[in-house]
Amino acid sequence: MKKVKLHNPFKPKVINEKKLREHLALERTKLANERTLLAYIRASLYLLVGGIALLKIEEYPEVHGLGYASLCICVVFIIVGVWRYIALERKLKNLLLPDDPSEETAEEKIES
Repeated sequence: MKKVKLHNPFKPKVINEKKLREHLALERTKLANERTLLAYIRASLYLLVGGIALLKIEEYPEVHGLGYASLCICVVFIIVGVWRYIALERKLKNLLLPDDPSEETAEEKIES
């Protein structure tokens, strides 16, 4: 009787483990960057709501200065959050691009 080797379609194929690890690390970094931006936006919205609430209080006009400060800090949070997000995205994009196209083809030839 002849034995037949069956192919398992559910078994993942790993061609190059190093490239896979680098790719997954970059994806985790991108997701963390997005979470950080969302945290900045959330904090900014809290400051916006708090500032508007302080400005709506008619009985205590001395807290209006705190409301205006809260609104200014809200705008600063949005600017800093977006700036940091864009800066890290650019750095990640530069990591993905090879420095020299001939190096990439040389690596592919070595792996083959």
